[in-house]
Amino acid sequence: MISCPTVRKDVIRDHYNVSTLFYRLLWGEHIHHGYWEADESPKVAQRQLIERLVEAAQIERGAKVLDVGCGMGGSSRYLADELGCHVTGITLSPFQRRWAAMSTRFRRSAGQTQFHCADAETVELGSRTYNNVWSIECTEHLFDKPAFFRRVAEWLRPGGRVSICAWLAGDAENLQRPEARQAVYDVCEGFFCPSLGSSADYQSWMHDAGLEITRVENWTDNVARTWEICGERIRRFGMHRVADFIDRGQHIFLDRFDTLLDAYRTRAMEYGAFVARKPE
Repeated sequence: MISCPTVRKDVIRDHYNVSTLFYRLLWGEHIHHGYWEADESPKVAQRQLIERLVEAAQIERGAKVLDVGCGMGGSSRYLADELGCHVTGITLSPFQRRWAAMSTRFRRSAGQTQFHCADAETVELGSRTYNNVWSIECTEHLFDKPAFFRRVAEWLRPGGRVSICAWLAGDAENLQRPEARQAVYDVCEGFFCPSLGSSADYQSWMHDAGLEITRVENWTDNVARTWEICGERIRRFGMHRVADFIDRGQHIFLDRFDTLLDAYRTRAMEYGAFVARKPE
């Protein structure tokens, strides 16, 4: 695991209060990577990532789902609209919570979704409440990841599943290179991640929480195009000038897009999907 001790939780919250506008302009309603199988549009690729995780997690129609790090509510709405799930979304950002609630209000999923501003590391939720705990690209921002998976095991009903997509530090062999470790650190700093664990770390944390791992997949090659497209759009739309107007603190965030892409290409970083089950 690579750590960046300068990251603070209040900075993460402030970042998403502001950067959600950048994500929406650059990428659309989903604040996560796309998954490419061929030459799909980014919108289709984003939906495909959700669909692949749904399939891996075996989410059933009408399931009760907790969406940790729900962002603008895109995945929550998909689960409600397409599978009739009853979804509770939590986000650290009050701006994102309002956005998610407003964007859902006039859809048929409005009665099946609810959104709260809450810290996933401290929020109090009922024991054995959810069929599925779902989290796409949120665990990067957690400070105590092993404790989070212990909380997940408590929230899940027996037989329930947790499904995670996460940015990962590369494997131990790749991280022996100083330049690889520096690249991961630079991504942590630019994207406000207190740490990035490896695939082995995530599997260990889930196992130690009493969860049975059922799927581990490496999607790095399928998602890397996300940052090619975002980098090109930053230059085309002059997003640094927008940052000058909105918040100059976003420059480091925008500048590290190419760093993340290079980290994927050199395998200093990976992108993983994990599914684990709570025993009956």
